[in-house]
Amino acid sequence: MEPGVSDLGGTPGHGRVPVPDPAEPPFAEPWQARAFALTAFTMGRVSGRNLDAFRLAQDRLPPRRYFDDGYYGRWLHAAEQMLVDSAILAPGALDARVRANAGEAVDPPPTPEPAKPDYAATGPGSLRTVEVPPAFTEGDAVRATAGLRLPGYLRGHVGTVTRVQPAHVLPDTHAVFAGENPQHVYTVAFGARELWGDGAEDFTVTAELFESYLETP
Repeated sequence: MEPGVSDLGGTPGHGRVPVPDPAEPPFAEPWQARAFALTAFTMGRVSGRNLDAFRLAQDRLPPRRYFDDGYYGRWLHAAEQMLVDSAILAPGALDARVRANAGEAVDPPPTPEPAKPDYAATGPGSLRTVEVPPAFTEGDAVRATAGLRLPGYLRGHVGTVTRVQPAHVLPDTHAVFAGENPQHVYTVAFGARELWGDGAEDFTVTAELFESYLETP
């Protein structure tokens, strides 16, 4: 499964990352607080608070819906996507309601038969225990290959394992309700010039990567 619209790391054209104001309120406008509550409620009712499924719903949004309505607008669009995926909402139901509230004579689409995923976490949080030993150890050279949460700018590049982390639920399968499939996770260090060429500054980028995202070069 390929990363979606949120895979922006290392891509040009987005300007500088603004520095947050420590005094800014949690929500700039009242609707954002309502969006937060609606999304949390949706995740709980549809997916058992499967954050990987929620992130994948955001990644599947068209660029316009992802970028144009801001952070909490993106949350609302993802919540709608999850409700449609589980057939709690019919496709187009929200648009029909908005048009009806504006005074149009609109027939809403038929209410579908809900098809919520049969999901239950095996334990709290995302850390898990696996019986198999890690495939890599500290100091090993590894190549990043592919994976749902592998940043695009790391793909195909070689780094060095600097730490073996605890096993973690694999988002690639968990996001689509196909099982937790926990894997070892590794901290991998990449040289900036390995990633962006000889003209890059000389610094190191580290990333936490699942075992299936890596191979021996």
